[in-house]
Amino acid sequence: MSVKPGDRKFIWLAAISLLLALAVGLATLMLPHERKRTTAPRAHPSRPVTLRHKPPPRVTTPVRPPEPHNSPVPILMYHVIAAPPVGAPYPGLYVRPADFSAEVAMLARHGFHAVTLTQVYRYWKGIEALPPKPVVFSFDDGYRGDYLNAFPVLQAHNWPGVLNMEVANMKVSWGLSPRVLRRMAASGWEIDAHTLTHPNLTTLDDANLERQVMGSREVLEETLRVPVDFFCYPIGRYDDRVIAAVKAAGFLGATTENPGLASPDDLFQLARIRVSGSDSASTLEARLQALGEPA
Repeated sequence: MSVKPGDRKFIWLAAISLLLALAVGLATLMLPHERKRTTAPRAHPSRPVTLRHKPPPRVTTPVRPPEPHNSPVPILMYHVIAAPPVGAPYPGLYVRPADFSAEVAMLARHGFHAVTLTQVYRYWKGIEALPPKPVVFSFDDGYRGDYLNAFPVLQAHNWPGVLNMEVANMKVSWGLSPRVLRRMAASGWEIDAHTLTHPNLTTLDDANLERQVMGSREVLEETLRVPVDFFCYPIGRYDDRVIAAVKAAGFLGATTENPGLASPDDLFQLARIRVSGSDSASTLEARLQALGEPA
Protein backbone atom coordinates (compact mmCIF):
# COMPACT_ATOMS: atom_id res chain seq x y z
CA MET A 1 0.00 0.00 0.00
CA SER A 2 1.46 3.40 -0.97
CA VAL A 3 1.32 6.57 1.13
CA LYS A 4 0.54 9.80 -0.61
CA PRO A 5 2.62 12.95 0.08
CA GLY A 6 -0.27 14.61 1.84
CA ASP A 7 -0.72 11.65 4.13
CA ARG A 8 2.98 11.73 5.10
CA LYS A 9 2.63 15.32 6.24
CA PHE A 10 -0.38 14.42 8.31
CA ILE A 11 1.45 11.49 9.95
CA TRP A 12 4.44 13.68 10.89
CA LEU A 13 2.21 16.30 12.46
CA ALA A 14 0.36 13.66 14.47
CA ALA A 15 3.61 12.13 15.68
CA ILE A 16 4.95 15.52 16.80
CA SER A 17 1.70 16.30 18.65
CA LEU A 18 1.85 12.94 20.41
CA LEU A 19 5.46 13.53 21.53
CA LEU A 20 4.60 16.98 22.88
CA ALA A 21 1.66 15.55 24.83
CA LEU A 22 3.86 12.86 26.34
CA ALA A 23 6.51 15.43 27.35
CA VAL A 24 3.95 17.65 29.09
CA GLY A 25 2.52 14.65 30.92
CA LEU A 26 5.88 13.53 32.17
CA ALA A 27 6.75 17.04 33.38
CA THR A 28 3.46 17.22 35.26
CA LEU A 29 4.19 13.89 36.97
CA MET A 30 7.71 14.98 37.97
CA LEU A 31 6.85 18.35 39.44
CA PRO A 32 5.51 17.14 42.82
CA HIS A 33 8.67 15.11 43.42
CA GLU A 34 10.90 18.02 42.51
CA ARG A 35 9.00 20.28 44.88
CA LYS A 36 9.52 17.83 47.72
CA ARG A 37 13.25 18.06 47.19
CA THR A 38 13.43 21.83 47.28
CA THR A 39 10.79 22.87 49.79
CA ALA A 40 10.40 22.10 53.49
CA PRO A 41 7.54 19.77 54.48
CA ARG A 42 4.42 21.45 55.68
CA ALA A 43 3.77 20.88 59.35
CA HIS A 44 0.64 18.97 60.18
CA PRO A 45 -1.31 20.70 62.94
CA SER A 46 -1.74 17.45 64.90
CA ARG A 47 1.81 16.04 64.79
CA PRO A 48 5.35 17.47 64.89
CA VAL A 49 7.62 17.54 61.87
CA THR A 50 10.25 14.80 61.96
CA LEU A 51 13.55 15.75 60.35
CA ARG A 52 15.80 13.12 58.78
CA HIS A 53 18.97 14.69 60.30
CA LYS A 54 18.52 16.36 63.67
CA PRO A 55 20.53 19.59 64.19
CA PRO A 56 23.33 19.44 66.78
CA PRO A 57 22.30 20.47 70.30
CA ARG A 58 23.01 24.04 71.28
CA VAL A 59 25.95 24.54 73.61
CA THR A 60 24.76 26.45 76.64
CA THR A 61 26.43 27.45 79.87
CA PRO A 62 25.24 25.15 82.64
CA VAL A 63 23.31 26.88 85.37
CA ARG A 64 24.83 26.15 88.77
CA PRO A 65 22.31 25.60 91.55
CA PRO A 66 22.53 28.04 94.44
CA GLU A 67 25.15 26.96 96.94
CA PRO A 68 27.32 28.56 99.61
CA HIS A 69 30.70 29.67 98.28
CA ASN A 70 32.59 29.50 101.54
CA SER A 71 34.24 26.07 101.59
CA PRO A 72 37.87 26.09 102.79
CA VAL A 73 40.63 25.25 100.31
CA PRO A 74 44.05 23.72 101.09
CA ILE A 75 47.01 25.88 100.01
CA LEU A 76 50.27 23.92 100.01
CA MET A 77 53.42 25.89 100.84
CA TYR A 78 56.65 24.86 99.11
CA HIS A 79 59.99 26.60 98.80
CA VAL A 80 62.81 24.88 96.88
CA ILE A 81 62.08 21.83 94.73
CA ALA A 82 65.59 20.39 94.62
CA ALA A 83 67.97 18.24 96.64
CA PRO A 84 69.50 20.26 99.49
CA PRO A 85 73.17 21.11 98.87
CA VAL A 86 75.76 20.22 101.46
CA GLY A 87 75.78 22.79 104.23
CA ALA A 88 72.42 24.35 103.29
CA PRO A 89 71.38 26.63 106.20
CA TYR A 90 67.72 25.59 105.97
CA PRO A 91 67.61 22.04 104.55
CA GLY A 92 63.96 21.68 105.51
CA LEU A 93 63.02 24.17 102.79
CA TYR A 94 64.20 21.72 100.14
CA VAL A 95 61.82 19.09 98.77
CA ARG A 96 63.47 16.51 96.54
CA PRO A 97 62.00 16.30 93.01
CA ALA A 98 61.11 12.61 93.48
CA ASP A 99 59.17 13.42 96.65
CA PHE A 100 57.37 16.30 94.95
CA SER A 101 56.38 14.05 92.02
CA ALA A 102 55.05 11.44 94.45
CA GLU A 103 53.00 14.08 96.31
CA VAL A 104 51.49 15.37 93.08
CA ALA A 105 50.71 11.82 91.93
CA MET A 106 49.02 11.06 95.27
CA LEU A 107 46.80 14.13 95.01
CA ALA A 108 45.86 13.37 91.40
CA ARG A 109 45.10 9.75 92.29
CA HIS A 110 42.67 10.91 94.98
CA GLY A 111 40.84 13.32 92.71
CA PHE A 112 42.40 16.67 93.63
CA HIS A 113 42.68 19.44 91.02
CA ALA A 114 45.18 22.31 91.25
CA VAL A 115 43.83 25.86 90.97
CA THR A 116 45.16 29.38 91.43
CA LEU A 117 44.41 31.85 94.20
CA THR A 118 42.50 33.94 91.69
CA GLN A 119 40.18 31.00 91.00
CA VAL A 120 39.69 30.46 94.74
CA TYR A 121 38.95 34.14 95.25
CA ARG A 122 36.38 34.13 92.43
CA TYR A 123 34.77 31.05 93.94
CA TRP A 124 34.53 32.65 97.38
CA LYS A 125 32.97 35.73 95.75
CA GLY A 126 30.35 33.54 94.05
CA ILE A 127 31.64 34.34 90.55
CA GLU A 128 32.62 30.85 89.40
CA ALA A 129 32.72 27.24 90.52
CA LEU A 130 35.82 25.25 91.41
CA PRO A 131 36.65 21.73 90.26
CA PRO A 132 36.15 18.88 92.74
CA LYS A 133 38.69 18.84 95.58
CA PRO A 134 40.66 21.99 94.68
CA VAL A 135 44.19 22.52 95.97
CA VAL A 136 46.67 25.38 95.51
CA PHE A 137 50.39 24.74 94.99
CA SER A 138 52.23 27.83 96.23
CA PHE A 139 56.00 28.32 95.98
CA ASP A 140 57.72 31.04 98.00
CA ASP A 141 60.68 33.23 96.94
CA GLY A 142 61.23 32.03 93.37
CA TYR A 143 63.93 29.38 92.99
CA ARG A 144 65.14 27.86 89.75
CA GLY A 145 63.99 24.43 90.90
CA ASP A 146 60.41 25.68 90.77
CA TYR A 147 60.79 25.90 87.00
CA LEU A 148 63.15 22.98 86.37
CA ASN A 149 61.48 20.45 88.66
CA ALA A 150 58.00 21.57 89.76
CA PHE A 151 56.80 23.20 86.55
CA PRO A 152 57.01 20.09 84.28
CA VAL A 153 55.39 17.84 86.89
CA LEU A 154 52.38 20.12 87.28
CA GLN A 155 52.25 20.78 83.55
CA ALA A 156 51.93 17.03 82.90
CA HIS A 157 48.61 17.21 84.77
CA ASN A 158 47.67 20.52 83.14
CA TRP A 159 47.82 22.08 86.62
CA PRO A 160 48.91 25.64 87.49
CA GLY A 161 51.08 26.78 90.36
CA VAL A 162 51.22 30.01 92.36
CA LEU A 163 54.63 31.65 92.57
CA ASN A 164 55.19 34.13 95.40
CA MET A 165 58.05 36.01 93.76
CA GLU A 166 60.70 37.97 95.62
CA VAL A 167 61.79 40.63 93.13
CA ALA A 168 65.49 40.36 94.05
CA ASN A 169 65.48 36.71 92.97
CA MET A 170 64.89 37.72 89.36
CA LYS A 171 68.54 38.83 89.20
CA VAL A 172 70.42 35.86 90.69
CA SER A 173 71.59 32.66 88.99
CA TRP A 174 69.60 30.37 91.29
CA GLY A 175 66.43 32.45 90.89
CA LEU A 176 63.95 32.93 88.07
CA SER A 177 64.60 35.41 85.26
CA PRO A 178 61.81 37.55 83.79
CA ARG A 179 61.94 35.46 80.60
CA VAL A 180 61.29 32.25 82.55
CA LEU A 181 58.59 33.92 84.64
CA ARG A 182 56.78 35.07 81.50
CA ARG A 183 56.89 31.52 80.16
CA MET A 184 55.42 30.16 83.39
CA ALA A 185 52.72 32.82 83.46
CA ALA A 186 51.83 32.12 79.83
CA SER A 187 51.23 28.47 80.74
CA GLY A 188 48.73 29.40 83.47
CA TRP A 189 50.87 29.96 86.55
CA GLU A 190 49.91 32.85 88.81
CA ILE A 191 52.64 35.31 89.85
CA ASP A 192 52.12 36.99 93.23
CA ALA A 193 54.21 39.47 95.23
CA HIS A 194 56.61 38.53 98.04
CA THR A 195 58.26 41.96 98.55
CA LEU A 196 61.41 43.33 96.95
CA THR A 197 64.05 41.86 99.29
CA HIS A 198 62.21 39.59 101.79
CA PRO A 199 62.44 41.71 104.97
CA ASN A 200 60.50 41.36 108.19
CA LEU A 201 57.78 43.85 107.34
CA THR A 202 56.83 44.48 110.96
CA THR A 203 60.20 46.18 111.59
CA LEU A 204 59.99 48.72 108.74
CA ASP A 205 58.94 52.35 108.90
CA ASP A 206 55.93 53.44 106.87
CA ALA A 207 57.89 54.56 103.80
CA ASN A 208 59.90 51.34 103.49
CA LEU A 209 56.84 49.24 104.23
CA GLU A 210 55.02 50.88 101.33
CA ARG A 211 58.08 50.47 99.10
CA GLN A 212 58.37 46.73 99.83
CA VAL A 213 54.66 46.02 99.47
CA MET A 214 53.38 48.30 96.73
CA GLY A 215 56.77 48.55 95.03
CA SER A 216 57.03 44.78 94.56
CA ARG A 217 53.64 44.68 92.88
CA GLU A 218 54.51 47.54 90.56
CA VAL A 219 57.86 46.02 89.51
CA LEU A 220 56.36 42.60 88.81
CA GLU A 221 53.42 43.96 86.83
CA GLU A 222 55.61 46.32 84.81
CA THR A 223 58.28 43.69 84.12
CA LEU A 224 56.07 40.69 83.41
CA ARG A 225 52.94 42.41 82.08
CA VAL A 226 50.66 40.19 84.18
CA PRO A 227 48.24 41.04 87.00
CA VAL A 228 49.69 40.63 90.50
CA ASP A 229 46.70 40.49 92.84
CA PHE A 230 47.88 38.56 95.90
CA PHE A 231 50.62 39.03 98.46
CA CYS A 232 52.66 36.65 100.62
CA TYR A 233 54.13 37.83 103.95
CA PRO A 234 57.89 37.11 104.17
CA ILE A 235 58.81 34.68 106.97
CA GLY A 236 55.16 34.79 107.96
CA ARG A 237 55.55 38.07 109.86
CA TYR A 238 52.72 40.60 109.75
CA ASP A 239 50.56 42.77 111.97
CA ASP A 240 47.63 45.15 111.58
CA ARG A 241 49.85 47.86 110.10
CA VAL A 242 51.27 45.45 107.51
CA ILE A 243 47.80 44.21 106.59
CA ALA A 244 46.68 47.82 106.12
CA ALA A 245 49.64 48.44 103.77
CA VAL A 246 48.79 45.33 101.74
CA LYS A 247 45.18 46.44 101.40
CA ALA A 248 46.26 49.98 100.45
CA ALA A 249 48.44 48.54 97.69
CA GLY A 250 45.33 47.07 96.07
CA PHE A 251 45.89 43.39 96.73
CA LEU A 252 42.85 41.10 96.95
CA GLY A 253 44.28 38.89 99.68
CA ALA A 254 47.45 37.58 101.30
CA THR A 255 48.87 34.22 102.37
CA THR A 256 50.54 33.50 105.69
CA GLU A 257 52.50 30.67 107.30
CA ASN A 258 49.61 30.01 109.70
CA PRO A 259 48.82 26.27 109.53
CA GLY A 260 45.44 25.06 108.32
CA LEU A 261 42.98 25.40 105.48
CA ALA A 262 42.40 28.75 103.83
CA SER A 263 38.93 30.21 104.27
CA PRO A 264 37.17 33.39 103.15
CA ASP A 265 36.73 34.56 106.75
CA ASP A 266 39.82 36.80 106.38
CA LEU A 267 41.29 37.08 102.90
CA PHE A 268 44.41 38.79 104.25
CA GLN A 269 45.32 35.99 106.67
CA LEU A 270 45.03 32.90 104.47
CA ALA A 271 46.40 29.79 106.15
CA ARG A 272 48.61 27.26 104.34
CA ILE A 273 49.96 23.74 104.75
CA ARG A 274 53.75 23.64 104.90
CA VAL A 275 55.42 20.84 102.94
CA SER A 276 59.06 20.35 103.94
CA GLY A 277 61.89 18.04 103.01
CA SER A 278 60.98 15.60 105.76
CA ASP A 279 57.51 15.08 104.32
CA SER A 280 56.38 12.38 101.92
CA ALA A 281 53.24 11.60 99.96
CA SER A 282 51.91 9.55 102.87
CA THR A 283 52.54 12.23 105.51
CA LEU A 284 50.92 14.88 103.29
CA GLU A 285 47.95 12.58 102.77
CA ALA A 286 47.60 12.08 106.53
CA ARG A 287 47.81 15.83 107.17
CA LEU A 288 45.06 16.55 104.66
CA GLN A 289 42.86 13.89 106.20
CA ALA A 290 43.41 15.38 109.66
CA LEU A 291 42.24 18.75 108.29
CA GLY A 292 39.07 17.21 106.87
CA GLU A 293 40.29 16.85 103.29
CA PRO A 294 39.93 13.09 102.63
CA ALA A 295 42.52 11.79 100.20
